[in-house]
Amino acid sequence: MKKAKRNSVLIILVFILALALGIYTAAVGLGKHRIGAAKNIVLGLDLAGGVSITYEVVEDNPSQQEIDDTIKRLQLRVDGYSTDGSVYQEGSDRISIEIPGVTDANQILEELGKPGALEFLDEENYSLFASGEAYEPLLTGSDVKAASAAIDNSGTTPDYIVELVFNDEGTKKFAEATKINLQKIIYIIYDGEVVSAPTVQSEITGGNAMINGMADLEEAEKLAQTIRIGALPLTLTELRSNVVGATLGQDALVSSLKAGAIGMAIVALIMIVVYLLPGVISVFALCAYAVLTLLCLNGFNASLTLPGIAGIILSIGMAVDANVVIFTRIKEEIGTGNGVKVAIDSGFNKAMSAILDGNITTLIAAVVLYLMGTGPIKGFALTLGIGIVLSMFTALFITKNLLKAVYTLGLKSPKLYGSKKEYKVQGYVKFSRVAYIISIVAIAAGIIALPIFKSKDGSALNYTLEFTGGTAMTVDFDEYYDLNAAEEKIRPVVAKAADVSEATIQVQNVKDTNEIVIKTPELKVDQRNEVENELRANFGVKEFAIENISGTISSEMQKNAIISVLIATVLMLIYIAIRFDDVKFGAAAVIALLHDVLIVFAIYSIGRLSVGNTFIACMLTIVGYSINATIIIFDRIRENLVLMKSKGESYENIVNASISQTFTRTIYSSLTTFVTVFVLYIMGVTSIKEFALTLMAGIVCGAYSSVCITGPLWHTLKTKLSKDNKGNKKVSKKA
Repeated sequence: MKKAKRNSVLIILVFILALALGIYTAAVGLGKHRIGAAKNIVLGLDLAGGVSITYEVVEDNPSQQEIDDTIKRLQLRVDGYSTDGSVYQEGSDRISIEIPGVTDANQILEELGKPGALEFLDEENYSLFASGEAYEPLLTGSDVKAASAAIDNSGTTPDYIVELVFNDEGTKKFAEATKINLQKIIYIIYDGEVVSAPTVQSEITGGNAMINGMADLEEAEKLAQTIRIGALPLTLTELRSNVVGATLGQDALVSSLKAGAIGMAIVALIMIVVYLLPGVISVFALCAYAVLTLLCLNGFNASLTLPGIAGIILSIGMAVDANVVIFTRIKEEIGTGNGVKVAIDSGFNKAMSAILDGNITTLIAAVVLYLMGTGPIKGFALTLGIGIVLSMFTALFITKNLLKAVYTLGLKSPKLYGSKKEYKVQGYVKFSRVAYIISIVAIAAGIIALPIFKSKDGSALNYTLEFTGGTAMTVDFDEYYDLNAAEEKIRPVVAKAADVSEATIQVQNVKDTNEIVIKTPELKVDQRNEVENELRANFGVKEFAIENISGTISSEMQKNAIISVLIATVLMLIYIAIRFDDVKFGAAAVIALLHDVLIVFAIYSIGRLSVGNTFIACMLTIVGYSINATIIIFDRIRENLVLMKSKGESYENIVNASISQTFTRTIYSSLTTFVTVFVLYIMGVTSIKEFALTLMAGIVCGAYSSVCITGPLWHTLKTKLSKDNKGNKKVSKKA
C-alpha cells in the first residue's frame, strides 16, 4: 500500500513538473529575449499579415486557361511555404501571391524565385545548350503535371527520391525520350541552370518517373519544388512586392485569445460544479492539453488563421467531451452501487469505445481534408488533427492516471465523485416525427431562399471577395492610418461612394508606408470614379491605383473541398458500419451529418451571412462536431442491444433508453463547447462575431440532431428495412 501511495505521489509530481516545464517552454521559453514557443507560432494573413508579391505575365495576350493553370501550379509552390498562402489573378495579366508569417519580402522573393523555364535535355542538346547554340528540348515545364519528394524504403537503406507525374502529352514525349536515351543522362534545366542530371535506367511509358540519389529528404523536396514552380505555362516577371498587414487586425487575435482564456475558465467551473473531484482533475488535464496544443502548433509550423482557431475550438470541445463521457460513466457505476475504485476502472473501460470511435471518425475527416485540401482547409485540418490526438491522450492517459493517483492517496469517498440519478425514459422515437417535419421545413426554407435572393440581389448567397473576387485599390495617403483608423474613417467613405455594404470591404496596411490596400466587390467605372473622388476630397491622397482581382478561393479549391468532404464522409460511413457491425448506423450518421450541414447552410442562406473562408471553416467544424455527438448515442445503443435484448425490449425502447441515458452528456458537452464560442461572440471583433454566431447555431443543431434525429433515424432504418417485420416489437436474436 505504501508503494502504491509513493507511486501516486510520483505520478502527481511528474505531472506537475512536466506541466510547469510545458508552460515555461510555451509561454516563457529560454534565451536572451525569453521568447516562448507560443510566440513562434506563425499567424495567417487574416491575423498578422505577410508578404504580398505581384507578378506580370511576359507573354502577350495570355489565355484565361494559361493564367488559371499558372495560378494552380503557383499555389502548389506557395503551399511549400505556408498552407495558408493564396494566389489570385489581378487584372488581365497579373498574378498576386500572399504568404503569411514573414516580413522580409526580399527573402521570400529569393526563396520563391522568378518562375522561369523548365526544360529536359538529352546529352546532345545539353552540349549545344552549354556552348550557347540553339537546341530543342525533349520536354518543357508545361509537360509536367506534378512533382513530390518521397522516401523509397524498398532497398537496404532509404533512398530519397523525387516522383514526377507527366500529363498526357508529356507521357508520350517522355516515353520516346527514355526509349532512345537508355543508360544516358537527361539533364533537367531550370532558369539556365542544371538542377538534376539523372541517368535513364529503363523505358518509362506510364507517365510516372522517379529521380533518385538525393542526399536527404530536404534536397529531394527542394528539387520537387523547383520542378513544380518551373512547370508553368507562362513566364512571369516581378512587378512589385511589399509587406501587408492583417485583414482582421491585431484586435481580432487579442480578443480571440482573451475569449479563449475566459471560455476555458467558465468550462473549468462547469466541470468542477457538475463532476466534483473528477472535474478538478479534468481542469489540470485541459491545461496540459492547451500547453501541448501550443507546442505542437509550433512544432508543426502551422499557420494559425481564423479557420485554424475554429479547429482548436472544436478540439477543445472534444477534449472536454471525452472527460464528460468518462465521468458520466463513473457516476452511473457509483449510482448502481459499485465502489469508487471499481467505478473508475469500469467508467474508463466503458467510455473507451465511444471515445475512440468518435475521435477516429473525426480524425478520418481531418486526414482527408489535410491531404486533399488547400489553403484554409489544410490549416483547419492540421489544427483539428493535432487537437484530436491530444484530446484522446489527455483524457485516456493523463486524466485516468491522475484520478487513480488521488484515489490511492485517500480521496475515496463516493460523495467526491457524485452519482447519477435515475433517468426517466422519454419517447424520443415518437417525437422524431415532429422533429423530422421541423427539420424538413427549415432545410426547405433555406433552399427556397436561394432563387428568391438570386432574382432579387443577383446572387443566391452572399459571397465574399474570397469567392467572387472584386476590385483592389492601392491608395497612398498623405498620413499614416493604422488598421483601426482605416476601418473607422476610410472604409465608411468607400462603402458610401461605391454603394456597397461596409461588411464586404477589406482593408490592409502596407508596412513602412502610408499605403492602404482596399478590396471591395467588383466596381463599375462610375463607382470607381466616385470612390476616387470621395477619397481625394476627404483625405490627402498622393497616388491611387486600381485593378480587378479574382477570388482567392479558386474553383479548384472549392472542388477539392467538396470532393474531400465526400470522401471523408464515405470513409466515416464505412468505419462506423464496420465498428458497429451494421451499415444502418453508418447511414443514419451520414444522414444526420448532412442534416446539420443543411440547417446551418439555411441560416447562411436566409440570414444572408457572408460566405467566404469562415463559411468553409464553419461547415467543416459542423462536420467534425456532429459526427462525434452521434457516435456517443450509437455506442450506447450498441451496448443496450446486448443488455436489453434478452428482456424482449423493442428497438424503440432501446433507442429511447439510450438517448435518455446519454442526455446529460449531450447537454453538458454541447454547453461547454457553446460557452467557449459564445464568449468569442461577445468579445470578438465584427468579422469574428458572424463566424461565432454560425458556430453556435451549429452546436445547438448538433445537440438537437443527436437527441431527436440520429437514434430515431437508425430505428426507422432498422425496422422499415429489416426483413423481420416484428423487429419493432422484439429484438431478434441476430440483432
